Amino acid sequence: QVRLEESGGGSVKPGMSLRLTCAASGPTSHIYAVGWFRQAPGKDRQYIAALTWGISDTSSYYNDDDDVRGRFTISADNARKTVWLQMKDLKPEDTAVYYCAALVHFALITNPDVYDYWGQGTQVTVSS
Repeated sequence: QVRLEESGGGSVKPGMSLRLTCAASGPTSHIYAVGWFRQAPGKDRQYIAALTWGISDTSSYYNDDDDVRGRFTISADNARKTVWLQMKDLKPEDTAVYYCAALVHFALITNPDVYDYWGQGTQVTVSS
């Protein structure tokens, strides 16, 4: 089975940047999509962005929330073994545990309930 491990979280001040890494192992060639989600205390898991692999290219998708779109960028290597989430201009409301998740079948990439595999998460804290 696919295994995922996030890294790169930490404590930063508002306005700073972080790059999260999702390292995948196992049969990564089976992965259709990898998504990034976050969950703040007392809140539902929120979709941030996802990247899908086609026959010859990748496509990236983002949450339409203006507060996310434009500040976060998803990217990946061709081997589907590493997916990054670059975050800039971080705000206190970005504080959450960030998760990556993988889909091995075609499904709605914004819905966390359909993902097949999850990492353990990495904490991001933004505070002055």
